Amino acid sequence: MNTDILKRIAEALERLSPPPAPPMDLSAHPAYHWDGKRLAPVHHFRPLPIDLIVGVDRQKTDMLENSRRHASGAAAHDVLLWGARGMGKSALVKTVVGELQKDGLFVALVEASSSHLATLPLLFEELSISGRRFILFVDDIAFDAHDNGPRLLRSLLEGGAEARPNNVRLYVTSNRRNIVDRTMAEQTDAINARDNIDDSLALADRFGLKLGFQYADQEAFVSMVAAYASHFDLDWDEADALAFAHQRGGRSGRVAWHYTVELAGRAGRKI
Repeated sequence: MNTDILKRIAEALERLSPPPAPPMDLSAHPAYHWDGKRLAPVHHFRPLPIDLIVGVDRQKTDMLENSRRHASGAAAHDVLLWGARGMGKSALVKTVVGELQKDGLFVALVEASSSHLATLPLLFEELSISGRRFILFVDDIAFDAHDNGPRLLRSLLEGGAEARPNNVRLYVTSNRRNIVDRTMAEQTDAINARDNIDDSLALADRFGLKLGFQYADQEAFVSMVAAYASHFDLDWDEADALAFAHQRGGRSGRVAWHYTVELAGRAGRKI
């Protein structure tokens, strides 16, 4: 067999089995995304300035303090952020990481989907060899009553070889205080084993810091709008802002942001 044929065979085999991608540089980017198999950098990581996160002052203070401890190498909690939609849970996680990075702390955000929980031990193996601190962010997580996810997440939070390494903390958002849905049947069925319910609800107890987010009252909503409008130098009217919220079914940080976009659009401005 001549050399040209051997070369073509080798090239064909390389195309079928390409060399593995080089390891991700975990010191180069402020944030990463985990797709269940590999890490990829988030190229447009632009968290909101911390002064724009308003109406949740206690939550913001507690989150920033806990995250600063972790980024500094001190003991810190895994965090559950639960409660009303649109009240800035996800934005707060990203903003806090951005704030710590501005202060020069060697910490990064890693985003992962709740559908990739089973792959997180592989991610932990990769993160554990880095000298950097990481906040692993799983957004909008929820489980049905008979889902195996709660036990899987519990094993990641503490105990066993698959538990998260010391340089990683889990920050999870959920609309449910206990993450696991408690159906009416569970609450009323006299023969339902109590330990099964306790086993499900014990998941939330694995988080050392739990922060609740409620829908904004009128004063908090107006404060949110005022902060956004001031930051982007937009004129606004309180009655108009409240009418906008009423038309959209309620007051939240997300609605305040949508109103800010509306104001900018009316003024022919970009934000």
